[in-house]
Amino acid sequence: MATFGTQVRRGLPRRPSGDPWPPAGDAPVAELTVAPRENPTPIRPHGHLRSFGGATSIANTDFGPSVAQRGLRRGLPRIVGGDPWPATGFAVASTSNDVERPRTAEVAPSVPVVDVSSPLPFPRTVWPGVAARAFERERRVDGPVITKTESERVGPFTKLQWAGIVVVVGGGLLYAAAMAVLAVRWLLSTRWGVEFLAQFPGEYHLPAGAPVGFPAWLGWQHFFNVFLMVLIIRSGLQVRTEKRPTAFWSPRTNGKRKISLNLWFHQSLDILWIVNGVIFVVLLFVTGQWLRIVPTSWEVFPNAISAALQYVSLDWPTDNGWVNYNALQQLAYFTTVFVAAPLALITGVRMSGIWPKNAKSLSRIYPVEWARAVHFPVMLYFVLFIFVHVVLVFATGALRNLNHMYAAQGSVDPNAYGDNWAGLWIFSASILVIVGGWVAARPLTLASIARLFGNVGRN
Repeated sequence: MATFGTQVRRGLPRRPSGDPWPPAGDAPVAELTVAPRENPTPIRPHGHLRSFGGATSIANTDFGPSVAQRGLRRGLPRIVGGDPWPATGFAVASTSNDVERPRTAEVAPSVPVVDVSSPLPFPRTVWPGVAARAFERERRVDGPVITKTESERVGPFTKLQWAGIVVVVGGGLLYAAAMAVLAVRWLLSTRWGVEFLAQFPGEYHLPAGAPVGFPAWLGWQHFFNVFLMVLIIRSGLQVRTEKRPTAFWSPRTNGKRKISLNLWFHQSLDILWIVNGVIFVVLLFVTGQWLRIVPTSWEVFPNAISAALQYVSLDWPTDNGWVNYNALQQLAYFTTVFVAAPLALITGVRMSGIWPKNAKSLSRIYPVEWARAVHFPVMLYFVLFIFVHVVLVFATGALRNLNHMYAAQGSVDPNAYGDNWAGLWIFSASILVIVGGWVAARPLTLASIARLFGNVGRN
């Protein structure tokens, strides 16, 4: 039995530029009941229940010996304020065990049967996101598909991204430096700045009896210190970044104690650096040179601020290192010799095999984690100190400064040895030696040297 009169709720068209579907009109409401046959056993038909615009039909239904009645599952109404759809009734259930298909029963045959197996045509509006395109991109060029893989990464970023970071960070630093120069120059041009520079020119007078000039041993110590520091920093970075050592070193007296060849090289350089440092400190106090790098007056702090402001303003202090360092240099040298170097020593000893393994109380008081947390920042300080030191040596009079440090030549008059090239030639020769040591520090060369003090093997 079918009833009509319910207004059809129309939706999107079934094809582009078509009319809304279904057509306008009333929707039939179908109710289906199947009377029981003589055989009391319910039968289930082949087929399915279709609904088109409110009409319900049963197509390809086999009313054989397995037809059954099943209540319709009702859903939302088709019109606002209407009853749930479809109307109350029964649907024909199907089973795969049916054999006979005697006939087809349809309800509301006037409603056409439409094929809905294919999806509606629609334009593509969803595309892969950035994350999907980051790993593999495809584009068609004259037919074949060309796959474009991601650029090679150096650490967390690609080379192009690193270049962008360098440009952005470099530009920001240049802008900040320019602003700092302008601000400091304005500050020093004020009345307060003029009076401050007059009272604290950047250096103070050394105590009576302080030596003048540099002895020859100081130039040799300077070369050995630079040579060892460069190789120590290089080997330290190798130890920190190596994942699987290529060779190991063990002492002849204890074959079970093994360390990587790079670690042996690093610790051997540390021992030589410590010996050189002890000789340097002893000679400092014997010859009185310590008065040049150890602050002897509280005036060192305001003068250090004055020197720093003069450096930032690009109007650098005109001092003569042959006679006296400015206060900022003195603090830097004091920190390097008497603070950073001892920290590097005591933290390195804690992380090395020299530290006694059975000293549990001492290890608990001085954990190895503390040593590791301090040792690497100290190394960064040395790198920064060397960089700034070299820049200032060449920017404040290269020939004169190199004569002081390497040729032990100078005068009270800062311009007396300005045209002497002796220090530059000695410095150039020392750079060649440092580069040669850097190149020679390879596993094959290190293994040959390490065999003189122990055993070298791959495991």
